[in-house]
Amino acid sequence: MTDAPEIPVRVRPEVAALPPYKQGRQAGAEAFKLSSNENPFDPLPGVLERVQAATALNRYPDASAARLRERLAERFGVGADGVHIGAGSVSILAQLVLATSGPGDEVIYAWRSFEAYPWLAVVAGATAVEVPLGAGARHDLDAMAAAITERTRTIIVCSPNNPTGPIVTQAEFDAFVARVPADVLVILDEAYSEFVTDPEAVNGATVLATNAHPNVVVLRTFSKAYGLAALRVGYAVGHPRVLDAARSTAIPLSVTAHGEAAALASLDAEDELLERVRVIADRRDRLAAGLREAGWNVPEAQGNFVWLPVGDETATFAAAFEEAGLIVRPFAGDGIRISVGEEESVEKVLGIAASVVKNLPEGHAGVRASVER
Repeated sequence: MTDAPEIPVRVRPEVAALPPYKQGRQAGAEAFKLSSNENPFDPLPGVLERVQAATALNRYPDASAARLRERLAERFGVGADGVHIGAGSVSILAQLVLATSGPGDEVIYAWRSFEAYPWLAVVAGATAVEVPLGAGARHDLDAMAAAITERTRTIIVCSPNNPTGPIVTQAEFDAFVARVPADVLVILDEAYSEFVTDPEAVNGATVLATNAHPNVVVLRTFSKAYGLAALRVGYAVGHPRVLDAARSTAIPLSVTAHGEAAALASLDAEDELLERVRVIADRRDRLAAGLREAGWNVPEAQGNFVWLPVGDETATFAAAFEEAGLIVRPFAGDGIRISVGEEESVEKVLGIAASVVKNLPEGHAGVRASVER
């Protein structure tokens, strides 16, 4: 193996050492792609018609996505300036971190969580502070609160947590935010909120409705539940001045006219779309239950994915799924995330999972303690 060539220009050392974002692997025609938490349903016909009608490709889109902002503002009971639209919620995450955090500052988040969080901090020049997940692969909010220092500028809470699945409860989040200094930004990343069925889960709309914590920004997306991953539309709701800071760091015109049209059409078709979400949530629950029955220790699953904590066996087990035509998402040394895909994929996933769990030793984190070996 040869060394990588030298970079011909001066690049910040921490950026040069940072691996590029790696998305879930693509799948061939005969395989199920369960690696990217995508919605397995196609967009509704009405959505496709609205996108196809956006033919003014020679014109720039509305830089603020004003129609979509107004629609979402009405839903959340805020003014239009309390909503910010971006090219996926991850782009708004980047904007908020850039706006608040720089050299000498700290960004706190749970780990393992969304794989973009570390590089968002590094690109901003800030220090990433990773707080290990607690029991059940859940956020340890007490430990996150204890990690706050005078250098803390941003805290990210992901509920449901990607890739492990559990939620943060409303009571836990409320108690946590009360411990955070009022001038520290708290980002509640709710990319998978529509899939949540636990009534105790935190709800960003509830947090915002109290107006008690103007330092909290709620992030959501049209990529997952609404099935618009290819069009990249996410949004933030929060204090207008905080969102102004994000808007100041945004790349102009990054939300396309097609993306805005599709998001508006999806809101119009929301009843039918959310029925599809209920199907996926039911499929997720059946998948998680089947995995547990086979002997797996599966954390609470509230997104559109399940988590297998296989640790050092991650690469080996991921290869076994791939050989069966199931493209999953391995996280080296930690585990495997399996997206909820087509109905036909469920039995295949359960079959392979049941065959490989037998290779884990007794007492392994991936094995249910109550299962007889």
